[in-house]
Amino acid sequence: MQQRTIGTRSVGAIGLGGMPMSIEGRPDESRSIATIHAALDAGVTFIDTADAYHLHSNDVGHNEELIARAVRSYGGDTSAVLIATKGGHLRPGDGSWTQNGRPEYLKEAAKASARRLGVDAIGLYQFHRPDPSVPYADSLGAIRDLLDEGVIELAGISNANVAQIDQANEILGGRLVSVQNQFSPAFRSSLVELEHCVALGIAFLPWSPLGGIRRAGDVGRNHSAFQDVADAHGVSPQQVALAWELALAPVVIPIPGASRPGSIEDSVRAAELTLTDAELAGLTELAQAA
Repeated sequence: MQQRTIGTRSVGAIGLGGMPMSIEGRPDESRSIATIHAALDAGVTFIDTADAYHLHSNDVGHNEELIARAVRSYGGDTSAVLIATKGGHLRPGDGSWTQNGRPEYLKEAAKASARRLGVDAIGLYQFHRPDPSVPYADSLGAIRDLLDEGVIELAGISNANVAQIDQANEILGGRLVSVQNQFSPAFRSSLVELEHCVALGIAFLPWSPLGGIRRAGDVGRNHSAFQDVADAHGVSPQQVALAWELALAPVVIPIPGASRPGSIEDSVRAAELTLTDAELAGLTELAQAA
């Protein structure tokens, strides 16, 4: 698989988003572990999770623990695998989402995530979502402290605008390595942040790169040009969408969610799909009109 870079780490061009394996509609654990093992077999070396990827109030960190078990039980070499997690976004267990960006909370949340992942230091830790009740600088100060203390190896942010990217990078002393924002053929409002990451040389990690759990299967139906290109290449429209995102910039690393082996195996093949300039231009024009 093509290789891309997050900070000092080289990873595959396609990552795995673990969220679908732990929230509503989660599969049984054996299928989830088979999915993670299939991703590793396919060359995936970047897995994204969060402490908030869980279903009930009493299983916070479910996805972190699941991924840790799957990686430990994998029969091959996992030394190159970078596991990223996030803190500061919470699910009380009723399906809603809240934020907690207090520095003391983030520091404890990161240490709890490290314990669940079974690591001395988290490979990549990301501030999940700004908390409107806490100054952004205070939250990022906690991420800086975690870096300085060696609790985390690399630092990123999620759901951030351009001003927050610049502020985070300044507070972190130029050590911001990634921005994880929503981006897909149907959701392009983060294009300005993607372009800013290109200018800074920071990895841009599109979450829901196929439109989200409920819409991923509809890429071809909702965007006929993606289906047309897929038919021309004999591949899925999901592969085309991911290949289009990869072609936007060398800092882009999509993290499609998956809950079955076939899904991530199909997604990974997007890294080897070459689209023509005309196809890329047409897809971009369609996405701009979405």
